[in-house]
Amino acid sequence: MGEELEAREAVRDAYEAHYRRLVAALYALTGDHAEAQDLVQEAYARALARPRQFLDVADPEAWLRTVAMNLARTRWRRRRLFDTLVRSGRVARPVESVPGVDPNRVALVAALQQLSQATRETIVLHHLADMSVHEVADALGVPVGTVKARLSRGRAMLATLLSDTEADPRIDYRADGPRRRPAALAQPDVQELRDAP
Repeated sequence: MGEELEAREAVRDAYEAHYRRLVAALYALTGDHAEAQDLVQEAYARALARPRQFLDVADPEAWLRTVAMNLARTRWRRRRLFDTLVRSGRVARPVESVPGVDPNRVALVAALQQLSQATRETIVLHHLADMSVHEVADALGVPVGTVKARLSRGRAMLATLLSDTEADPRIDYRADGPRRRPAALAQPDVQELRDAP
């Protein structure tokens, strides 16, 4: 019984230490603050379901982030039909709002949503979760060169999407990104996302 109590305490400590950062990362990934909170809470619930196994985890934050991202991927797969219906016009998408957020934060999250899932995950893990390129490669199971390419491409796309000028509608940002690189890449301000509630 003492080991289980120690394990539950470890989950509680992980909650206090990592909850806000995980929610910020998942919010940037999903674009929906309530869903981000739900995904992170589900990850903690899974840790509480098996607290002894959680006690053996070397990096609790990485484990929780992986569980939450896997849950997000599962939800994305289940939403494909709904998104197809929305695009066809047969179903109207509900109005989404996040109270009290800065317009720049909303613009950044909207721009992140226009990136491919792989590029968005790479950007979020590196810039919002403060993971090194090697850690991102390990977490996503891809080579370091792929992570570097996605980061470069993602920053170029974000710079274009977040610039004051209109983005070229002929460019498909979800595919390989813009063919020409902007002269100066504006680094998005991700600190606000890290501090998001």
